[in-house]
Amino acid sequence: MAFKIQGINMNLEEKIDIVKNILKGKKVAIGFSGGADSTLIAYLSSQVAKDTLAITINNHILPKGFVENTRKVTSLFGIKHQVIDINFYEDEYFLSNDSKRCFTCRNLMYSQIEQLAHQNDFDFICDGNNISDLVIDRPGILVTYEKGFKTPFIDAKLTSREIHEYLNKNNIPYFKSTTCLATRIPTNTPITQEEITRIGKCEDYVLANTNCEIVKVRNNGECALVEVDDLDEILKNNKYDQINDELKRQGFKKITLNLTPLDDDEFLSIDYKDSSFSYQLPFTINIENTEKELNLSGFDDKIELENITINENGLIEGHDLESYEDALDAFMEILPKIRRNV
Repeated sequence: MAFKIQGINMNLEEKIDIVKNILKGKKVAIGFSGGADSTLIAYLSSQVAKDTLAITINNHILPKGFVENTRKVTSLFGIKHQVIDINFYEDEYFLSNDSKRCFTCRNLMYSQIEQLAHQNDFDFICDGNNISDLVIDRPGILVTYEKGFKTPFIDAKLTSREIHEYLNKNNIPYFKSTTCLATRIPTNTPITQEEITRIGKCEDYVLANTNCEIVKVRNNGECALVEVDDLDEILKNNKYDQINDELKRQGFKKITLNLTPLDDDEFLSIDYKDSSFSYQLPFTINIENTEKELNLSGFDDKIELENITINENGLIEGHDLESYEDALDAFMEILPKIRRNV
C-alpha cells in the first residue's frame, strides 16, 4: 500500500486554530502539570470546550510548590481542577528505577487520570504532548497511545518552541520546573525518599539564590551535575562558590556544571539536500507495531513507503520531496505513526 505524504505548511495561528477546533464543544479532561504544554491546552480548552477538567497527579517526587502552582493556573483560567494523591514511594517497582521508569510513571498516572475523567463523564481525555516530544527519548508516549489519550498539539504539528512563543505572546503564565525529581537519578539506581529530598533541597537552593528559572541537579554518585538555563547567573559574583559549598553540605563530594544551558524550546530540523532528508531518532523502532499503525505488513528491519523509509535503528529517510518545508512536514506527518521500543 502506498503511503505518500504531501507537505502542508501552516503558521502558528493556523495550528492553534486546529487545536481549538479539536477541543470545541467537548468535555475535555487534561493531564495537568502547570508546565507550558498542559497550560496551553487548558487555556485553549477554557475558551472553546463545553467543560474542562484539569487533573493533577501529586506523586510526592515533584518540585517544591508544584501542586500550588497548578491550582493558581487553573483558578486563573476558571476551570475545574482535581488533584489525585499517589504516593510513588509505596510502589516498589517504580522505586527500582529500571530503564522503563518513564513508561511506568506515566502508566501509573494516566490510569488514575482516565478513571477520574470517566467518573466525571469527561469523554475527551488529552495531554500536552507536542510534535517535538516524539524525537526525544521519552518512552512514556507509548502510554498515551495505549490509553487512547488525545494529542491535539501533535495533530496540529505544534513544537515546544511554538507553544512557548504563543504563551509568551499572549502573556499566559506557566511554570518551567515541573519535571519529576526521579529523572535526576540514573536508571538502575534505586530511588529513595532521602535522595529525592536531597536533590530537591539542592535545586531549591540554586533557584532561591539565582534568577535561573530551570534548574536540575543530577546525582552521578558522589558527583552532582548542575544544569541551569542561565549560566551567567551561576558565574557572576562567584555564586558558584556558594552553590559548591551548599551542595557539598548536602553530601556531594564534587560539584560540576553543565556548560550547555538547559533549553526547553525544542524544535524540529532535518538534514535536507537534493529533495531528500534524514533524521536519526534516539531510540530503536518496533517495526511490527509501526506496521499496524500504517495498516501495512510484510516488512523486516525497515518499512519502505512511497517517499519515506523507516529503519529499525531509528533512522528516518525521505526522498522526492520538493522543498525543505515539504520534507519537514512529511517527517512530522510520519512521527505519530512510529512505535518505538522501550
